[in-house]
Amino acid sequence: MTSTAPARSGRPRRSSAEILADAASELFLENGYAGTTVDQIAGRAGVSRATFFNYFGGKADLLWLDLDATLAGIPAALREASARPPVAAVEAALVAVAREHPDNGVPWALSQGEAMRLGDDLVASGAARFVTQQTLVASYLAERLQQAQDATWPQVAASTLLAAGGAATVAWARAGIGRGPLVGFVAPALAPVARGLAAALTA
Repeated sequence: MTSTAPARSGRPRRSSAEILADAASELFLENGYAGTTVDQIAGRAGVSRATFFNYFGGKADLLWLDLDATLAGIPAALREASARPPVAAVEAALVAVAREHPDNGVPWALSQGEAMRLGDDLVASGAARFVTQQTLVASYLAERLQQAQDATWPQVAASTLLAAGGAATVAWARAGIGRGPLVGFVAPALAPVARGLAAALTA
């Protein structure tokens, strides 16, 4: 006669990434961002320093955790929208990833920057993410707009669209508990910008 072990019930075991994020949040609030080290975060989470770097490239990645996961979807969203005109494709891709962003996924960098005493680290970590996405979107536009007379146009268009999306994200983060979905801020911010850029391209 064989016996079957009973199925486990209750909540699933939390991942090391989630435990590290909780530990980092506590330490950033206690000691400030600059006053917290990777070793302290790993120690509070009960994992090794090596485990930390299995999940995160550095402390700044914890500040933008949910947003980074959302931004990682932009390349696929651009491919999905490529049947549209170039500017409209970028607009659609940014709206699509905003729609997928969790309603409670407000980055610490935008919601607790003062409490965590981020200072210049907020600017630096935010700028690094903007540059990464700007490079990606500008390359996409340059490939699709090889006939554009002004070689700087893809760079300008990418920066303008992402700035609009970024401003909308900041407004969403600061809107409070009843803010609603991120896409409700991003879509209306992008629409007039995309229309203007598309009109300029065909003028």
